[in-house]
Amino acid sequence: MVIQKLSLLNFKNHREKSFEFSPQINCFVGNNGAGKTNVLDGLHYLSVAKSFLGNTDLNNIRASADGVSEDFFTVEGQIFDGEKENIIKVQMPKDAKKIIKKNDKPYERIADHIGFLPSVIISPYDSNLISDSGESRRRFLDAMISQTDSEYLFNLIQYQKTVQQRNALLKSFAKNRYFDAGNLEIYNEPLIKFGTAIFRKRLEFLDAILPLIQNYYEIISNGNEEVSVIYHSDLKENSFGQLLEENLEKDRMLTYTSKGIHKDDLIFEMNGSSLKRTGSQGQQKSFLIALKLSQMNRIKELTGKTPVLLLDDIFDKLDDTRVSQLIELVNREHFGQIFITDTNKERTESVVRKINEESRIFEI
Repeated sequence: MVIQKLSLLNFKNHREKSFEFSPQINCFVGNNGAGKTNVLDGLHYLSVAKSFLGNTDLNNIRASADGVSEDFFTVEGQIFDGEKENIIKVQMPKDAKKIIKKNDKPYERIADHIGFLPSVIISPYDSNLISDSGESRRRFLDAMISQTDSEYLFNLIQYQKTVQQRNALLKSFAKNRYFDAGNLEIYNEPLIKFGTAIFRKRLEFLDAILPLIQNYYEIISNGNEEVSVIYHSDLKENSFGQLLEENLEKDRMLTYTSKGIHKDDLIFEMNGSSLKRTGSQGQQKSFLIALKLSQMNRIKELTGKTPVLLLDDIFDKLDDTRVSQLIELVNREHFGQIFITDTNKERTESVVRKINEESRIFEI
């Protein structure tokens, strides 16, 4: 997959901007606040129709000089899929629903677009995967699997809807001071069906990706540490049906579903200890890069598509040795089309010279 062109209109701080890209390496250089990361976010919209920064779509509509936002934003890309050129357009009107089109034909559901243009982004915001709660790690795991498995995405959407409906009923019981076990049990079957399928897919995916993470980390860190990812889930010890039965009274008191795959977590370890507690900034960043490159490798293996690689401020907090190892890795693995942001033009030019690919540098 190759993004040939990108056009931004009223997107974040860019009023109107267009780019024609190299099929291999593209770099955006400029001062902090110039909008380099916003260009990567535009590319991310082409892939999954949302911001990797967690911003709402409406907040990405450009504000004019008087602080009032424009009426819409548009992100449009020309993408070559190996056989033909495709136009992907994402448009967000201020007062209407987001529209995503492929070759002028609107998607009925955003989920139908996921997987057409797979992408992997590595950015400073990835540190939240280590420092934040399990929710960010679950979202990341779900996003990884969903790019290659439409059935998983469907099961996830159905599971989340069912949990919301069950929670609403539990709250209604508490508010109205009554309880109907039969009504609540209606949700058990879909929770068990979709939740168990999600659990098995997560287990299978993590078993496959862990050796890749360990291999990439060993290369980037020059073999100095050993890392691991532990999948924590209540379903490892109990069936979903048992969990629902055993925690029924607890759920009534809390007025929400306290057990299930929506509580799963990933534990990142280095040399047998918590990476969050014992890892330096460089070690944590190296682990996150290894994690994302493993994701990229897995997507390519499962779909036959080479994902677009987005590297935001990738060289910050990495020493020269780790940068060199990363560059050698990129050279050897042939990761496909790469987009890089950096504040230091000379550093970027030096790094790009070491990669034996065609490159373009855009000053933002």
